[in-house]
Amino acid sequence: MRRLSTFSIVGRCERTGQLGVAVSTADVGAGRMVTWAKAGVGAVATQSWPNLYLAIDGLRLMAEGKTADAALERVIREDPGREVRQLGMVDARGGSATFSGRDCTDWFGGVNGPGFAAQGNMLIRGETVSAMAQAFESGHDLDLGERLMRALEAGQAAGGDKRGRQCSALLVVDREEFPLWDLRVDEHPQPVAELRRIYEVARLDLLPFVQGLPTRENPLGTLSDEFVATNLLPPPLRPGAGGSR
Repeated sequence: MRRLSTFSIVGRCERTGQLGVAVSTADVGAGRMVTWAKAGVGAVATQSWPNLYLAIDGLRLMAEGKTADAALERVIREDPGREVRQLGMVDARGGSATFSGRDCTDWFGGVNGPGFAAQGNMLIRGETVSAMAQAFESGHDLDLGERLMRALEAGQAAGGDKRGRQCSALLVVDREEFPLWDLRVDEHPQPVAELRRIYEVARLDLLPFVQGLPTRENPLGTLSDEFVATNLLPPPLRPGAGGSR
C-alpha cells in the first residue's frame, strides 16, 4: 500500500454552499484517491496510508444527517488501521473535523475551523498546515475554488511535502451531481503552480461550459451562442489561451 504523504484542505463556501478539496503530494494519481465530495452533503480528504472507504462511508454518513465530526469519529473508530490514517471532513452546514493517526510520518497534524479542515503528513514543517488555514480563512469574499487554490499555494510556499513535488488536484461541487471543478496534475515538477495555470485557463474556457451543462431541471442546458462559437476556435484563440493548434 502506498503512503500518500500529502497536504490537503477541505472547505465549504458559506455564501454558495459549495464544497471542495484541494491536495498536493509527491505521488502520482493522488487526486482521485484523496479528494471526495458530494453536493449538499460534504467533502473528504483521505491520505497517509489511505483507506478510501473512509471517504465513501463518511459521505454516506453525512448524507444520512451525521455531522462531519460524528462521521469522522465513526469511520475512524471502525477502522483497525486508524493509526496510519489521516482524514479531513467538512459537512454541508460547515461543520468540520480532522484526524491524524499517531503512526503517521512526521511532520503530521491538522487544524480545523468553521467550514474547513487542513491537514498534512511527511511535511517539512507544521507551518504548511497553518498557512493553508490562514489563507482559506482570509478569503471569505472569494469563490471556493479560488480559496482552495490560495490555501494550497500557501501550504506549498510554507514548505509542503518533504520528499518533493509531483501531483496536485482540485475538486469542487455545487448543486449538481457532477463536479463544478475537477482538475488534476499527475506528474509535474511544480504541480501547484501548474494546477494554478490550468485553473486560470479552465476559469475562462471550462467553467462557463460546466455551468451551462444540462441539469435535472433543465435537460437542454444554458450554453450561449457566444460560448458555442468561441468553443469552435483553436484553444490558443479562446479566452483562456491554452493548448495548441
